[in-house]
Amino acid sequence: MRSVHREYASALHIDGSHGEGGGQILRSSLALAIMTGKPFRIDNIRAKRKKSGLMRQHLTAVQAATQISGAETLGAAIGSSRVDFTPGAVAGGEYTFSIGTAGSTTLVLQTVLLPLALADRPSRVVLEGGTHNPFAPPFDFLDRVYIPLLNRMGARVSATLERPGFYPAGGGRIVVEITPAKALSPLELGERGALKRRHARAVVSNLPRDIAERELDVVRRKLEMKPDEMEVVEVERPVGPGNIVTIEVEHEHARELFTGFGEVGRSANRVAGHAVQQCQRYLHSEAVAGEYLTDQLMLPLAMAGGGLFRSVGMSRHAETHAELIGMFTNVRVDVEPCEGGGVLVRLAT
Repeated sequence: MRSVHREYASALHIDGSHGEGGGQILRSSLALAIMTGKPFRIDNIRAKRKKSGLMRQHLTAVQAATQISGAETLGAAIGSSRVDFTPGAVAGGEYTFSIGTAGSTTLVLQTVLLPLALADRPSRVVLEGGTHNPFAPPFDFLDRVYIPLLNRMGARVSATLERPGFYPAGGGRIVVEITPAKALSPLELGERGALKRRHARAVVSNLPRDIAERELDVVRRKLEMKPDEMEVVEVERPVGPGNIVTIEVEHEHARELFTGFGEVGRSANRVAGHAVQQCQRYLHSEAVAGEYLTDQLMLPLAMAGGGLFRSVGMSRHAETHAELIGMFTNVRVDVEPCEGGGVLVRLAT
């Protein structure tokens, strides 16, 4: 198989068309470069997407990474297929990043959150744009699943949704407070323990309430949930129309969240059914991490020098992530099949 990278002069050269071939390769490379001090060149950016090259949210991620680390950057422009990035020292502080579209604020945040969680002083980050985008983890996942795990590793991070921004209108606002750790501690998440809590929420923005009610009825029937485990939320002062269903499951040692996004022409049954299907796959396994958490969790574990967790499986995103970690660090990612399904993901030096 063709490698994701080769040496280019003194910098690493990354093929952006490798693996999943999307923006995640760029975002993860930026975060890893800042934390390791290694410069890189990436070309063929988003070569496998319908519109290749940097779009607004990807450019914002590059600009954000440049700002927090005093980096030298070449090629940072809309449509660019190549970026050269030479990081400086990461600095905590007050930052505001505005995408200007419904592009995902959570993906921009994932570029800078981990470096700032290891910075020299606390940070306050304001992000404006899309907070609930069908092509990215929503704010709820970041707040309820990813950040609590980062806090267990030693950082102190809190996120506030001041205004939701749904695709395509955007207009959302997130504020994140970060007190960094001197170093992150490894996590071992081999089992999730007994089920403690379930909660389903259907959110509607500038749309009829009965859409959310019909979605939760699907969740109730398919997961046999009780009325006090479900909630309808109508967004106050909405910027534009939007709809999301989230199903959160909390076990003794783990929490996961599954989503379904409303779209024009997509029935309430299909929106809720998508979230239910993900949730059922997870509950029928013995995994700690679902597909998206698997992808996101490897980076902080790599910076902690190791750890392990049981996952439902490795997506192409996750496989590409594992390769990037090996490229920037001396941490190895090993994946072993588990009896009864899923895989054990182990990171070690």
